[in-house]
Amino acid sequence: MVTAQASRLTTLRQASSARVDATLAALFDARPAVDERLEAAMRHGLLVGGKRLRPLLVYLAGQALGASEDDLDAPAAAIELIHAYSLIHDDLPAMDDDDLRRGQPTVHKAFDEATAILAGDALQALAFEVLASRPHPRLGPLVTTLAVASGRDGMVAGQALDLAAVGGHPDVEALAHMHAHKTGALIVAAVRLGGLVAVEEDDPRLAALIRYARAIGLAFQIHDDILDVTGDTATLGKMSGADAARAKPTYPSLLGLAGAQRKANTLIDEAIAALAPLGEQAAPLADLAHYMIERDH
Repeated sequence: MVTAQASRLTTLRQASSARVDATLAALFDARPAVDERLEAAMRHGLLVGGKRLRPLLVYLAGQALGASEDDLDAPAAAIELIHAYSLIHDDLPAMDDDDLRRGQPTVHKAFDEATAILAGDALQALAFEVLASRPHPRLGPLVTTLAVASGRDGMVAGQALDLAAVGGHPDVEALAHMHAHKTGALIVAAVRLGGLVAVEEDDPRLAALIRYARAIGLAFQIHDDILDVTGDTATLGKMSGADAARAKPTYPSLLGLAGAQRKANTLIDEAIAALAPLGEQAAPLADLAHYMIERDH
């Protein structure tokens, strides 16, 4: 990435991370805890590290269509709450059985399995509380977007497909279908949430943003698969080589490292082309697409 573009994106990333972190922290500071251990587990799963990619997408998509940061705070926080809950549950022994997340012990290791399940449940509910607490003329579509992307037609379905694929031999098309739900659904939702804050559902620019999000969502997952092979635990903040150890199908296992990288690059080109109707306002989204396959996330 050109230095000026990288600098601009770094500034935007830092600003959006600080903004959403403040919003998330305020959720815990605003009222007394009913159960201190549950609150601590929720904080551990939500506030300890993280790149905040999905909130960044909310802010960049919304601002590309003219939304204000103040109006984007609630959906940005809501999508990160859903993401944090999903990671807590994915890390459980019955799921991916991970001990490390973001360089820290996973929630069930830092606390216990029951507390981790409850913390994830509470974060999921809190996401909808946050989103519904701000009046908006398109509140119904906003809530529906988050619900559909999170549940049986989105992320949860993707996780079920992922678990079923362990030890199997799906083809590239089946792998893409699984990741479109497990990883891609929340990335598309982040972009759609930001766009819906600014424009109506039938605005063609929103459709362009969703095409962009679908492409970067799959590119993100392919790059994550590549990093699982080429990265190290200290850099990734989680155990490297975990996919191979669990016999999980990945893009490098199907296409080879070079083939997987070519596929990711093609998807990034598609994502950037999709932004054409938005003009210069979408430049930060194009910068982000490049960043996602150039560095770890």
